[in-house]
Amino acid sequence: MPDSAPPTASAPLLRLERVIKHFGAHRAVDAVSLDLAGGEFFCLLGPSGCGKSTLLRLVAGFEAPDSGTIRLGEADLTALPPHRRPVNMMFQSYALFPHMSVAANLAYGLKGLGLNRAQSAERVTDLLRLVRLEGFEGRRPGTLSGGQRQRVALARALARQPRLLLLDEPLGALDRALREETQAELRAIQRRLGTSFVVVTHDAEEAMALADRIGVMEGGRLVQVGPPRELYERPASRFVAGLLGDVNLIAGRLGPTEPGGVRSVETALGTLCASGAGEAGASVVVAIRPERMVIGGVSAGGLTGKLSEATFLGDRVRYRVAMADGTSLRASAALPGAGPAPSVGEAVTVTVPADAARVLPA
Repeated sequence: MPDSAPPTASAPLLRLERVIKHFGAHRAVDAVSLDLAGGEFFCLLGPSGCGKSTLLRLVAGFEAPDSGTIRLGEADLTALPPHRRPVNMMFQSYALFPHMSVAANLAYGLKGLGLNRAQSAERVTDLLRLVRLEGFEGRRPGTLSGGQRQRVALARALARQPRLLLLDEPLGALDRALREETQAELRAIQRRLGTSFVVVTHDAEEAMALADRIGVMEGGRLVQVGPPRELYERPASRFVAGLLGDVNLIAGRLGPTEPGGVRSVETALGTLCASGAGEAGASVVVAIRPERMVIGGVSAGGLTGKLSEATFLGDRVRYRVAMADGTSLRASAALPGAGPAPSVGEAVTVTVPADAARVLPA
């Protein structure tokens, strides 16, 4: 089980202890333990069917665990129904009432708080200001853009001032440009309020843009937890490495530890230097991000191949290098400067810095 301690020494806001949930014979959530700090923006990341949405529903109270405990501060939430938890959930569909105005949708979220009409109206005004929708209070959801509906749903989820807000694929219905804009707004609102957010997403780029920490789920288990950069640069497995972005995986056999803690790895392409643990002689894979591979003219000390593809992507060029054994390596680089760029069909050398290569279990 990966270390899932929060980034602060204070007591966690949310604590899950070996939470298990079955649907028939299928174990959807498998002994998940996790601590979340107050004010933290946390993302659960994984492919469809990995258990991330089920885990969110367990915290919200819409599902009951078969075993394990769920605590918020000092309170044990495990057996409490949803309406008795200081937690709210924003659904992917937004679940807005189409026949109600924006203001009425927000006021609906305030029911049961004992507010009079003036207090409710003041709170609705504050919520509209929070999500930058002043002047939209009389509009109905059907007249709003996707990003505006998302902000109304967010405001309604925040109306009761929950200690913890759960968001299930909140940006999934938005196009790419609007999704990037809304990510920034969502992060700004969370920072301003200081409320802990837990977001479920299958989009690694979205998780890295939003989260203080990411929890990667696979097959119902939490397989690695950490800050985005740590998971990207030091994945614990091939699964995590591939989920967090494009990666080259090269099979090899681990050699002894070199001076400075560097490990040599014998591969079909040649000897690579990498960081990571393992016993000498073990079968491993070396994970290398494309942007960390350096392409140049033929020289000693690198992997030699033939440039088979160069794709212009605006701010960078994506390369493919065909190696003698049939392996195709991917590299990515900023647009070339004044010097000549390699041409397709040309022999090139791929150099891999030792700190760019990570040893992973085979």
